[in-house]
Amino acid sequence: MRILVVEDDRKIANAIKKGLSQENFAVDAEYDGQEGLGSALTIDYDLVILDRMLPGVDGIEVCEKLRKNKYKGPILILTAKDKIKDRVVGLNAGADDYLIKPFAFEELLARVRALLRRPQQAIQSVLKVSDLILDTINFEVKRAKKAINLSSKEFALLEYLMRNPGRILTKDNIIAHVWDYDADILPNTVEVYIGYLRNKIDKPFRKSPNLIETARGFGYKINKSE
Repeated sequence: MRILVVEDDRKIANAIKKGLSQENFAVDAEYDGQEGLGSALTIDYDLVILDRMLPGVDGIEVCEKLRKNKYKGPILILTAKDKIKDRVVGLNAGADDYLIKPFAFEELLARVRALLRRPQQAIQSVLKVSDLILDTINFEVKRAKKAINLSSKEFALLEYLMRNPGRILTKDNIIAHVWDYDADILPNTVEVYIGYLRNKIDKPFRKSPNLIETARGFGYKINKSE
C-alpha cells in the first residue's frame, strides 16, 4: 500500500515516513501544499496524510481539490487546531479522519489501518487465495499451513497481488503501489522480486498449483484457483 505524507515540518514528515515504512508501507513525503497536491493527482495513492497548515496551498484547499478531482482514497488530516469547529471544516472539506498534534505514532498507525479497512475501500486485514494466507496486521504468510518468511518488500508485493486476484498487474502498476519514488528501481526490479516470491510460495509446494502467473507482454497476476 502506498501512502503520501504532506507535512511542512520535515522532522515530523520524515518521522512518519520512517515509521510507516517500517510497517511495510511505501511512503512518499512532500513539504508544501502545491507539491503535495501535484503528487496526489499524479500518483495512485491508497491514502493521503495531510497537514492542515501548509505553505503554498492550505491543507483544507488541498483536500477539497483532491475530492473535486475524484480522488476516492481516504484522507487523514493532521492539525494543532483542536476545536470542534476546526475539525468540522476539515471533515466537510472531504477528510475521513482528523488527528490532533501532538500525537503518538501508535495512534496514527491505528488510524491509518482503520481507514484502509473501510468497506468502500474493500480493504481486508487477512487475505486468502487458494491455500495461501497473508495477515497484514501480524505480517504473517502461510501456505498449506506452513509459515513463509518474506522480506518487507516481498510482503508488500504479495499483498498487492493478493488484493487483486485474477487481475493482470503491469510493472508500472506494481511499482506505483509497492515502491516509493525514492527507491532505486531498475528495469528488472519487479521481475527479480516476482522471482523471489515464486521461490517461496510456489516452488516449495509442488503438490499445489502455482499461484503467480506471468502474462507475457502485460504483467503478472495471482490466480484465484481454489
